[in-house]
Amino acid sequence: MRLENKRVMVTQSDDYMGPAITSLFSTEGAQVTTREKPVPTGKAFSTWVREMPVYDVVVANLAHDPCSSAVDNIDNEDWQALFETLVHPLMHLVRHFAPKMAERGYGKIIAITSAAPLRGIPGSTAYCAARGAQNAFIRATGLEFAARGVNINAVAQNYVSNPAYFPDDLVASERFQKHLARNVPIGRVAKDTESAELALFLASNASDFIVGQVVPFSGGWATNT
Repeated sequence: MRLENKRVMVTQSDDYMGPAITSLFSTEGAQVTTREKPVPTGKAFSTWVREMPVYDVVVANLAHDPCSSAVDNIDNEDWQALFETLVHPLMHLVRHFAPKMAERGYGKIIAITSAAPLRGIPGSTAYCAARGAQNAFIRATGLEFAARGVNINAVAQNYVSNPAYFPDDLVASERFQKHLARNVPIGRVAKDTESAELALFLASNASDFIVGQVVPFSGGWATNT
């Protein structure tokens, strides 16, 4: 029971890694509050968090269609949507919860980001930019809050089974399997529970010495930050 009696909030819990993380954390004894749909920004965020307590753990699980296109065809609305759904909500979440956690000297924030910007993916530059902004923000805020007892880290994943980016029908296709064999050293897609286990470690007391880390989780596709 690695999260026994811990109060946890998982954002966009109906998508991306939300279902797997919610299930595992609940099994490990956490009192999990789930928030479906994308996290709002601006004034709407203040209303969204108004009645929320200070959680022990916040999982910033944020996802959006990658809006893949060549650079010369990037749509302004797609670019804005990626930052409005992935980057701005992460800032709002950390800005709201991290200082409150710091006041009591304890808290964990785990962002579920992407390994895409660690290598770069041609044709997905807007997505890489948004995910890269997330990763950079985690590194800086992790250092800023480390001395105040708050651990802020990220799981930067790719090639993990999830409904947002790697649904079962895509993974099962012959074309994808050939792509997998060429690009992922481990030769398979990770189970969603495997990524959830990494998030669980970062949420647990066992990770108290880890701060500001963007941890690649991609079967060897990306090996550094």
